[in-house]
Amino acid sequence: MTIKAKPFIKWVAGKTQLIDSIENTLPKDFRSQQNLTYIEPFVGGGAILFWILQKYPNIKRAVINDINPDLTTAYKTIKENPKELIMELRSIQEEYLPLTEEKQKEYFLEKRVRFNTKSLNPLENSALFIFLNRTCFNGLYRVNSKGLFNVPFGKYANPKICDEPIILADSELLQKVEILTGDFESTIKYVGENCFFYFDPPYKPLSETSSFNSYSKEEFNDKEQIRLGNFCRQIDILGHSFMLSNSDVKGKNPHDNFFDDLYNQFNIKRVYATRIVNATKKYLGVPLSGRAFRSNLLLVPHKRISTSIPNAKLAS
Repeated sequence: MTIKAKPFIKWVAGKTQLIDSIENTLPKDFRSQQNLTYIEPFVGGGAILFWILQKYPNIKRAVINDINPDLTTAYKTIKENPKELIMELRSIQEEYLPLTEEKQKEYFLEKRVRFNTKSLNPLENSALFIFLNRTCFNGLYRVNSKGLFNVPFGKYANPKICDEPIILADSELLQKVEILTGDFESTIKYVGENCFFYFDPPYKPLSETSSFNSYSKEEFNDKEQIRLGNFCRQIDILGHSFMLSNSDVKGKNPHDNFFDDLYNQFNIKRVYATRIVNATKKYLGVPLSGRAFRSNLLLVPHKRISTSIPNAKLAS
C-alpha cells in the first residue's frame, strides 16, 4: 500500500515511530468493523490520523479536535481551500528562498509579528502557520502566556515551504473528517454507534525541564491528565474502544505509579520509540541533544473491567 497523505507540518512528539506498536495493539476485529467512526481529541500533527484513514477504509467518518486554533484552522484550510493555500505558500517560498540568511531571518521575524496579530483571514493565517513551522527553530510550536508564537528563526538552508503533493493528498483524505477546536471532552457529542478513540495528549513530562506541552497557553497538568483518565472511563462505559499514549514515568522513576493507578482498570503496554532532536544546546529550558535516544512510552488499549471511577492521586 502506498501512503500518500502524511503530516503537513513538523510536530514535536509526533507518533510516526509508534505506528507499528499502535497497529499491533488495535482490536483484532478492527478492520472488519462496519461504519466505524474514528475520533482523535488531540490531533496534533496528524501522523496517526493520516495513517489510519488510509490503512482502514472501513472508517467511514472521522472527528478530530485540538485546542490550538491555528492548527485546526490549517486543517480546515487544507480541507476546503487546498489550491489557494498552495498559491500562498508558493508565493512565500519564492520570496524567501533567494534571500541571504540575514534577510531570511528578517523575513521570518516580520511574518511572525504578522501571524501574532491574530487578525488574519484563515487562508493567510494557515499559510503563515505552515511557513513558521517549516522555518522556525527545530520545528517547535510554542506560545507564551499571552498565546503568542515565540519560537526563533531556524537557519534552514532550503526548507520545503510549499509541499503541494502532500497538501492535495491530505485535502482529499480530510473530506470525511469533521474538524473541531476546543476541549477534548467536546468530542463526546460526536460519538456514533461504533467509535474508536485515539488519545495523544500533551505528555506528562519526565522531568521539570523536559516538557514540550506548551502548544497553547492552557497548561495540561496532572489534574488535566486525571480528567482525561475519567473521560476514558466514560468512553468505556458507553461501549466504545479507545487507545491512549503517554510518557512512561516509570522509566524515569520505577516508584512513580501515576499512570498505573490512573488506568488500573485497563491493560498497559510499554513500548520503546527512538526520538531525535536536531539541536546541541538548551532552548527555552529544555535540554536538547543531536543524538537519538529511546523514550519509554506506554499505550493503553481498551479492556472493559469495571464502570467505577477510582480516585487517582496526584504524583508528587
